[in-house]
Amino acid sequence: MNLFYQKIAKQHQELAILPEKKLIHEFIDNLFAILFSNTSKSFEFEETIKFKFNELEKQFDGLVSNFSSKKDQKQQTKIFFNAIPHLHHTALSDAQTIFAKDPAAKSIEEVLYSYPGFFAISMYRFSNQLWKQNLRILARTLSEYAHIKTSIDIHPGAQIGNDFAIDHGTGVVIGETTIIGNNVQIYHGVTLGALTVKKEDAFTKRHPSIEDNVIIYANSTILGGQTIVGKDSIIGGNVWLTYSIPPNSVVYNKNEIKIKPLSKKLKEIPKNTAILTLNYGTTERYLSVNESFD
Repeated sequence: MNLFYQKIAKQHQELAILPEKKLIHEFIDNLFAILFSNTSKSFEFEETIKFKFNELEKQFDGLVSNFSSKKDQKQQTKIFFNAIPHLHHTALSDAQTIFAKDPAAKSIEEVLYSYPGFFAISMYRFSNQLWKQNLRILARTLSEYAHIKTSIDIHPGAQIGNDFAIDHGTGVVIGETTIIGNNVQIYHGVTLGALTVKKEDAFTKRHPSIEDNVIIYANSTILGGQTIVGKDSIIGGNVWLTYSIPPNSVVYNKNEIKIKPLSKKLKEIPKNTAILTLNYGTTERYLSVNESFD
């Protein structure tokens, strides 16, 4: 075991010392509580907000010291906090878009307080700002926090336009070099990914581009850095797309379900058994589904 202990000690000697993740999570939770929650009457007073932001700047300054040189530390904090008003405005616009597009949303407060799609998108807005400031590990820590909480994985390097909406959201994956235009809506299970995963492609565009006013329905997969989904298009559910489509396109996956009487060849059928026939072109598949219908 002594050799193993030496190996671990050497590992720590070679790696940068980073803050505990819970400190980063605490910072973003405190920031979002002020920007997007309505959980305290004290937030109604300007002086309280000013005081809270001063505290947050100190907290961020301590965090960024682990990811930036001491010379750049104050400048990085200044750049980030100067960007917050714009990030806040953009995130609120996303929330309004989600509210307008989702018939299940009964108020903007509901979206801000409980929608995983909004949390993931707004977290992306802030992590993307850190990515642009070259605070890459800090940016990835924020995006992974959103991933843990929502099961939505948005790389902070992606480029996403205004009025973005994710409905439900579980299983959404948006890769690093994805480009998304304005007023785009996607549903759960959507993957905007790469056709191949090769290390030598790290600095090339590997993920698709989605133009303005596109809707992508559940469980669709769009792959490839040269793949462009033209504006005003609709991608139906369960589509697998690896080539570009022009504007105003509708892409869907067609299958047919038939229900037919049991074959006479099946002499003995277990009780409470359903036979489901799926027609895929010229072939048929028979699936026996054993379940109780009581």
